[in-house]
Amino acid sequence: MVFFARVVEARSFTAAAALLGVAKSVVSARVARLEARLGVRLLHRTTRKLSLTPDGLAFYERCAPMIAAADDAAAAADGAGSEPRGLLRVNAPVMLAQLYLTEPIAAFLSRYPEVRLDLTMEDRLVDLVAEGIDVAIRVSAGLSSSSLLARKLADDRVVVSASPGYLARRGLPQTPRDLVHHDCLRYSLLRATDEWRFRDPGRRGSYPVPVEARFSAASGAVLRSAALAGMGLAVMPSFMVAADLAAGRLTSVLEPFLFARLAVYALHAPARPVPSKTRAFVDFLAACFRRPPWAQPA
Repeated sequence: MVFFARVVEARSFTAAAALLGVAKSVVSARVARLEARLGVRLLHRTTRKLSLTPDGLAFYERCAPMIAAADDAAAAADGAGSEPRGLLRVNAPVMLAQLYLTEPIAAFLSRYPEVRLDLTMEDRLVDLVAEGIDVAIRVSAGLSSSSLLARKLADDRVVVSASPGYLARRGLPQTPRDLVHHDCLRYSLLRATDEWRFRDPGRRGSYPVPVEARFSAASGAVLRSAALAGMGLAVMPSFMVAADLAAGRLTSVLEPFLFARLAVYALHAPARPVPSKTRAFVDFLAACFRRPPWAQPA
């Protein structure tokens, strides 16, 4: 019943398998066995779509409350434990994880020996529930409303930068309007990739500046490498380029016009109560990032 309910709620066997921590074939076999035992088909399966049959809907409506009650009991037992334990699945942006998460994770695992941690790194947004993620680290100017719980870990800011070699060839932009004469490097995972926003130092608010990128990528790490290679100007969070700016490998430009403030957040699904391993990890990161490492003097 639990396997069937997870398939219904996740809308796929693959996502349900990730939530349950088993192979997709195991989920398929359990649901097929349930259907054989009941003598009815519960799900319509196609390569593109999964839907409930009338018998499946009636069965789910009756078993879902029992499963929810069992989940609450398990969460309460886990949350009541004084010592975090078990597998913790964490997702984070690639460069943030590579530069700033290894040491905090090592210290966390040393403090809590009963915890095992699986870190995945992606710049795209992931569905925490569908992909079985306990904690997701995000860098954003603001979080859209959702059912997820968010804890701000640190502040950051936007930086426009380029290599000294590029600026020597193309000149230093004095205002955002000068970007029309420059090669811009674009982060293609953002919704609005054809404009960058700046502020007028003498006024409130911001205004858009259209940019025409000669190069775009869906990876912050690749954009940083492109800027270091002298390919153009890139907009990036400061945590990605702080060491490069301090070492003179990149130069920050248009500082008086920069508008966006960023923050690093830890997100997790709501639970009653929050599992002790999740709560402990988020609290630990918040303590480590109280003074952001990228903001420290070189």
